[in-house]
Amino acid sequence: MNVLAGLAEGAALVFQPFPLLLILVGVFIGIIMGSIPGMTATMTVGVLVSFTFGMQPTEGMMLLLGIYGGALYAGSIPAILIRTPGTPSAAATIFDGFPMAQQGRAGKAIGIATVASFVGGAVSVVLLTFIAPQIAQFALEFRSPEYFALAFFGLTIIASVSGDSVVKGMITGLMGMLIATVGLDPTTGFPRFTFDITVLTSGIQFIAVMIGLFGLAEAFNRYREGIDQLEVEQDLSDVTPSLSDLREIKGTVFGSSVAGTFIGALPGAGGDIASFVTYNETKRWAKKVTPPFGEGNLRGVAAAESGNNASTGGALVPTLVLGIPGDSVTAILIGALLVHGIRPGPGLFEDETGLVFSIFIGFFLVYVVILVAGLLGTHLWVRVINFPAQYLWPVIIVLCVVGSFALRGGIFDVWTMVAAGLLGFVLRMDGYPLAPMVLGLILGPIAESNLRRSLQLSDGSWEIFYTSPLAMAILVLAALSLFTPVISKRLG
Repeated sequence: MNVLAGLAEGAALVFQPFPLLLILVGVFIGIIMGSIPGMTATMTVGVLVSFTFGMQPTEGMMLLLGIYGGALYAGSIPAILIRTPGTPSAAATIFDGFPMAQQGRAGKAIGIATVASFVGGAVSVVLLTFIAPQIAQFALEFRSPEYFALAFFGLTIIASVSGDSVVKGMITGLMGMLIATVGLDPTTGFPRFTFDITVLTSGIQFIAVMIGLFGLAEAFNRYREGIDQLEVEQDLSDVTPSLSDLREIKGTVFGSSVAGTFIGALPGAGGDIASFVTYNETKRWAKKVTPPFGEGNLRGVAAAESGNNASTGGALVPTLVLGIPGDSVTAILIGALLVHGIRPGPGLFEDETGLVFSIFIGFFLVYVVILVAGLLGTHLWVRVINFPAQYLWPVIIVLCVVGSFALRGGIFDVWTMVAAGLLGFVLRMDGYPLAPMVLGLILGPIAESNLRRSLQLSDGSWEIFYTSPLAMAILVLAALSLFTPVISKRLG
């Protein structure tokens, strides 16, 4: 695949007034939502994804990528100012960001976080642009056995994203797979679990379930915990980093960006894991520094934020190349593409070359906008933290209803969203993670259809799997992925 030709084709799609406007709007929305403690990139993208259905695929992706990048960056603002991460992936930023704010250096901390976020995101997109097409070229050799092994490998990641309880993660993962079986059998076309309800023959809408799980469930949880009004006042000066500050963090930022990209490329890893790993490694390899890590060190903020934002480009590698979500946001991006009849996977690079490279170019522009908006609009984003929560959450609930109704113009999808919201609320109260359910919803059908197709090709013989070296290698990796967390927990 000619990368330069692909970039030219993608640029022709992106550098038009409407897609560029959508990037600006997406980043603006993402920063606003990410600046509000408790909001997440996943919830914001999930609630607003339905507004892209009437757009062209490239236009819709520009809006969603803008929200994705903007929200992930802005989670650092409340983490620095009030010791409360706006998004889960900004948790590691607290370690040195909040002490800097206590020392009267909040502006400098936000400036460093902005520059590190830009470099992390930009480096990850550049790596994505040159690595992903090569992986896709190799993945074109995959057949049904390899695809089944790959989907099974993706499902085993449930063990590593299950939090404290692998059992609870497995339960929610299986629930996702069960929900995905509703509709027509992929091989015979026979209705399954439809209970003679005509609308169920086309299956349960994945996006409606996602909106309920990550939007409505979060709203229910906020009302259960009580909505408190925040008052934040900070002296924000020296937002633009000095040359000496940039020299101090340059090695940390580039190293963490590369590491964060590869961590993000591991399906299910996400920005929270990337930020903690890059922060810990920076701290571990650093010599004696002043001030120490945890007491307001610039490199601590830079490592956490560059690793966090670099994970976004990494997460797009398995999403676009293999059709396996890198994190929960990219799972929603897969759903958005499926609505347009576009299935992510190695064939995407051949069939939709312009779309793929428009995603690369658009995501790079997202981080350019984040850099400019972050440095120039800091005072505005800080005021967003004080936005009255009692007005915000009713609006989010309305958007959940509107978004689910827009899927097919029917009330059934609204009830699906409400049911998923109630289910997600109950599961969260009992400590059940929701990310495994997303993996089950997406990967369950891929695993089932390719398993059955493989067995049909081999006349029911399982030999087709262990005679394929690639399929066997992936299955071995799946076994390691499944049992490593369990063994580590027992040894720990």
